[in-house]
Amino acid sequence: MLLLKRVILPLVILIALVAGYFAIVLNWSYSMGERAGWVQKLSKKGWVCKTWEGEQALVSQPGAAAEKFLFTVHDDAVAADINRLMGKRVALHYEEKVGLPTSCFGDTRYFVTKVTAVDDITLTPGVVVNTAPPSVPPSAASAP
Repeated sequence: MLLLKRVILPLVILIALVAGYFAIVLNWSYSMGERAGWVQKLSKKGWVCKTWEGEQALVSQPGAAAEKFLFTVHDDAVAADINRLMGKRVALHYEEKVGLPTSCFGDTRYFVTKVTAVDDITLTPGVVVNTAPPSVPPSAASAP
């Protein structure tokens, strides 16, 4: 009975507190948003815990130095979508997780949850460059 009160009960309480901490940190986001740019690198890495780690080049204005956005992907389906859109301009939806104690969850605190292709580039307010291929009207395609 004394062993139960002095060793086992505090150990169970400590395990419950650690599990509760991880449940809160993994399910709560400090911030969330989107970043648009070109994904330059995506690789699965890690000794024990394998995570997808990537790098996206963000360019705010033509001629400006590119800023790098480092991110982590947990979902293999999202990583496959990013690989499929590699080399195209994309928007990455991310959630920022704060307080994860090890790199086993990822090398960064930005976890990408969704990727979408972006067809236009906004240079300044009101000036947009469309990067989508021009659509050909059906009558022009059939003309001799």
